[in-house]
Amino acid sequence: MIKNCLIMAFCVILCANSFSSKATSIDPNDPPADIEFKLQATILGYFAPDGTRNPTLRAKKGDRITITITNGEIMTHDVAMEKLGIKSETILEKGSTTSITFIAVSDDTYFCSIPGHRAAGMVGKFELIKGDETKTKITGTIPQKDGKALNLNFETGTLLDWTASGDAFVSPIFTTDPSPVHGEEDKINFEGKDFLSSGGTKNYKLTGTLTSVPFQVTQPFASFLVSGGALADTRVELVLAESNEVIYKSTGQGRATLQPVVVDLSSYLDKSIFIRIIDKETGISQIPYISDDKWAHINFDDFQFYASRPNFPNELKQEDIIILPPLDPVLNSGLSGIEAAKAMTPPEGFTITLAAAEPDIIRPISFTLDPRGRLWVVEGHTYPTPAPEGDGKDRILIFEDTDGDGTLDSRKVFSEGLNLVSGIEVGMGGVWLGAAPYLLFIPADFENDKPTGPPVKLLDGWGTDDTHEVLNNLRWGPDGWLYGTHGVFTHSNVGKPGSTDDERTKINAGVWRYHPTRHEFEVFAEGSSNPWGIDFNSYGHPFITVCVIPHMYHVIQGARYQRQAGKHFNPYTYDDIKTIADHVHWVGDRGPHAGNFRSASAGGGHAHAGAMIYLGGDTWPKEYRDNIFMNNINGSRLNIDQLTRDGSGYVAKHQNDFMAMNDSWSQWLNFKYGPDGSVFAIDWYDQNQCHSPNPDVHDKSLGRIFKISHENDVWVKVDLSKASSVELATYQTHKNEWYARQARTILQERGATPEAVAVLKNILASNPETTNRLRALWTLHVTNSLSEKDLNELISDPDEYIRSWAIQLEVEDERVSTETLAQFASMAKKDQSALVRLYLTSAMLRLEPAMRWEVMEALVQRSEDMDDHNMPLMFWYAVEPLADLDADRALALAEKASNPLILKYTVQKLSELKTAEATAALQKLKKSLAESDSHSNHELKMQLAKITLEP
Repeated sequence: MIKNCLIMAFCVILCANSFSSKATSIDPNDPPADIEFKLQATILGYFAPDGTRNPTLRAKKGDRITITITNGEIMTHDVAMEKLGIKSETILEKGSTTSITFIAVSDDTYFCSIPGHRAAGMVGKFELIKGDETKTKITGTIPQKDGKALNLNFETGTLLDWTASGDAFVSPIFTTDPSPVHGEEDKINFEGKDFLSSGGTKNYKLTGTLTSVPFQVTQPFASFLVSGGALADTRVELVLAESNEVIYKSTGQGRATLQPVVVDLSSYLDKSIFIRIIDKETGISQIPYISDDKWAHINFDDFQFYASRPNFPNELKQEDIIILPPLDPVLNSGLSGIEAAKAMTPPEGFTITLAAAEPDIIRPISFTLDPRGRLWVVEGHTYPTPAPEGDGKDRILIFEDTDGDGTLDSRKVFSEGLNLVSGIEVGMGGVWLGAAPYLLFIPADFENDKPTGPPVKLLDGWGTDDTHEVLNNLRWGPDGWLYGTHGVFTHSNVGKPGSTDDERTKINAGVWRYHPTRHEFEVFAEGSSNPWGIDFNSYGHPFITVCVIPHMYHVIQGARYQRQAGKHFNPYTYDDIKTIADHVHWVGDRGPHAGNFRSASAGGGHAHAGAMIYLGGDTWPKEYRDNIFMNNINGSRLNIDQLTRDGSGYVAKHQNDFMAMNDSWSQWLNFKYGPDGSVFAIDWYDQNQCHSPNPDVHDKSLGRIFKISHENDVWVKVDLSKASSVELATYQTHKNEWYARQARTILQERGATPEAVAVLKNILASNPETTNRLRALWTLHVTNSLSEKDLNELISDPDEYIRSWAIQLEVEDERVSTETLAQFASMAKKDQSALVRLYLTSAMLRLEPAMRWEVMEALVQRSEDMDDHNMPLMFWYAVEPLADLDADRALALAEKASNPLILKYTVQKLSELKTAEATAALQKLKKSLAESDSHSNHELKMQLAKITLEP
């Protein structure tokens, strides 16, 4: 009987010989046996006791197999079988153990089901065998010089035939296992009575080099035993004596057990080589809370020649070694605010000013700017543990620079006693707060900077499962909605207080929005990981920055994006849209986590916070405009991606980092440009750069606000709340987007006068700049100054951006007239813009499925969208519900599609529906294909052959 079982006792790892015999000594005449494989689990893979990474596990059919894993690190792991569909319990603590038990029935794959761990390398094979496996041991010979065997296995107990430098090889020979320089759990498995180590896990800080005497290559193959760090500067090299050319090198793989590597030396027969053992890695961490790397050493033994290639069951293959680059240098930590500003290295022409610091600001977690250019900053004292209702300690502060010297010399307290606030925006009559489990609104008297009433709970049901992934980064969108982001490991079920479950909306990763006057909530797009930054470019397109998975996404209404974990709510989401970035900000092949603190060359690591698409006027150099800035938390630097149109969307290209903070405690959470074009940034400033549910690991007394200014920036004192409606309308053509956005929100709250509407319509009709026309369009929309007739005319505008936005605004209330739908259908057939076709597809997702047929039948036939980054999956998301309405028509639509993906997914969904109508449609398709000789239908026939179609 197949079952899962949890082994509660600590698992003692079997020795290599025991593992091997249990795995392979099987007689086909023997009755079924109980076989246990014991593996150590790490993010790098499953390791057998002899050091083999992801060993192939072998048994005969009918054997009862147990695979037991012991956690080799503090990280979640499990073990699962692919075909059998079973998995163990999940373990977290180092040394904890779990297992699965099953009957061997076929070849299979074992893997870790934790999201991302299989991709990182936790996967191996299980194979059925018949009979005994024979193994032939090939005997090697020790190289000689002047007729004497060289001391390349250290059996003399000395460094005879070697020359040492540095302190790592002063006393490097050891005779016991475990050795005195390794931990008791570290099994070395060396040959003979001696082996060499440059310091083991206890003296890992030592460095040095050990070089053998030269000797002649007399056989075509060689091997040696190696273990220790998988680090660039802990390695064994084989070097040509005549040229000093390195012809082979190998590190360990971050484990103690010595494993053989095999070297093909056939091209170097009769040449003279020598061995160089290098340890230049101290392993000393420069990050206060990151422990030293004790694998910063190298172990070596038993160099031999062979006449033919030797085969070792636990051979260390180079493709299994995942080498880490050296640690990034960290110049500073724990600086004062003034010292921290001085330590930063902005580009030429820029300066960094300390605008505020502790004790005036502590733990700034979110901020925004008001129409006077003042900063409204949330102090997150409650994070990471929510306080009991009414006991919150968060507060909102208002900062202002009154004299233009870059220092925020005015400070007011607006509100106190708030709980777990993670996002703030101002406007539309008050202050908007993300404070899980609530979206709050505090009505405000902005003349006196006082609340005019208690916080109003607009929405509840926001989760607090993981308090660094709650709703965050509130920001007004160009369409007048309040946008925000939400992380993947927090599960929310959002609705108005008192709503039933049916009236709520689930979200656990993605972008959401809330309308401030209609009080409507919706998920704008699903997926990603933990987005902690959102902004809109000059065309009103939103972008988010995320962590762990690839970092950049162009957010399309109704889209579904790659998830760090979990499944999409729609079970027919067979694939999701991937990043637009053509790069990552971390280095190495061990996955994003392992690249942290070693990735300065690529951008600093996988963790990002904040998003700012710079549109702050023309005082900054042109190369920064419309590019997106994000803080790289582990790398303590501002990354920049250049956003370039490509097809229906964008490609994000890596640019040189804007600047490094040169301070490992720096943690900028967000940054925004103001009325003078300069940028304010909030810095959480804490030695613990990674989230933790333990409040005691976070500093509770630090916080900073910095200002980035270009030499061309000129401070201005403004108050757009005093501007007339016409002046606010005119601001839609200002070079600095800050003016346009603030003015639009004020007009949305006030309503536009006829004179202001006339100004806006004139900009929309005749301004030569697309971005100015869009600003006018958005402002007319938020002030309810556009009719359906206006939008229908704009759908035919020559500019693709205007046409696209007209489509989105047409379906704002999730319905359109028959005439508009007919116009959409015509555009689906004829419009030459991929962007317009994307907006049409997105619009269909907002309409009832029955209204989508004609538009989608036309769109899916557009062959030019075949390889577009967004369109194939957006098409599928829009046509997928049609299979529920009419299976035959859905199949007919899919058969016309240029992209075979649509037909493949339609067949897949119909097979899962298992309705009589769906089955009949598939049977007709199968019969039709059987009568066709077309080779192009081969894959589809194969797909249908795997589906059971019962009448």
